[in-house]
Amino acid sequence: MRTLENQKALVTGATSGIGRAIAVKLAEEGATVYFTGRRAELGKETVELIEKAGGTGHFIVSDIASIDDVRKLAAEVGEVDVLVNNAGIFPFSPTPEQSLEDYQRVFDVNVRGTYFLTAALAPAMVAKGKGSIVNVSSIAAVVGTPIGSVYNASKAAMDALTRSWAVEFGQAGVRVNSIAPGPIRTDAAVEGAGEMFTAITELTALKRVGEPEEIAEAVLFLASDRSSYITGTVITADGGYVAS
Repeated sequence: MRTLENQKALVTGATSGIGRAIAVKLAEEGATVYFTGRRAELGKETVELIEKAGGTGHFIVSDIASIDDVRKLAAEVGEVDVLVNNAGIFPFSPTPEQSLEDYQRVFDVNVRGTYFLTAALAPAMVAKGKGSIVNVSSIAAVVGTPIGSVYNASKAAMDALTRSWAVEFGQAGVRVNSIAPGPIRTDAAVEGAGEMFTAITELTALKRVGEPEEIAEAVLFLASDRSSYITGTVITADGGYVAS
């Protein structure tokens, strides 16, 4: 039997990159996967990849920055066994040049949307006495960068939520963990960092960047009963970047 057979999962921000890899992996392992994004054409591509892998996927157009969208999403999807809060944005700027609009949107997507989606879906997990919530964080939560103060703060907030929710929901059998990727080869990362992305390779202990599928494997572990005694923790998947 596949690891997540007969389970239902929701993955936010899964039309590309890490989120797409997570959606495909959970579907491969038997979960019926609902996933979100803002671009219908990319959502269709993800559904096709899921079906090619032998899984079942359902795409819902949703902007996690919108509270109305978050509420509609929770109502449409209903009870889930696995929730992966992956949606996130990272417009970088030096602090003196940070716009209020970008500041607000980072926290709306990375923190507020995650918070209220979890608030809507966790009660059904609690009532059932079982469930796994995985927050996709970042090593940016613990590593200082010169132009990432807002993004870094949003990811630190997500890790704080992980610990709080693990304590809040743990007695009911619901586990909550974070996965904190380091440099991962996605289109957004390569385009956003440019030549710096290649240079980062030398800063990792493994001397390479990671692939989205490697993060998906870690999320699968946290989502499944293989990690049944793990909750309230942040698993760093960065090729040894922080250690170095």
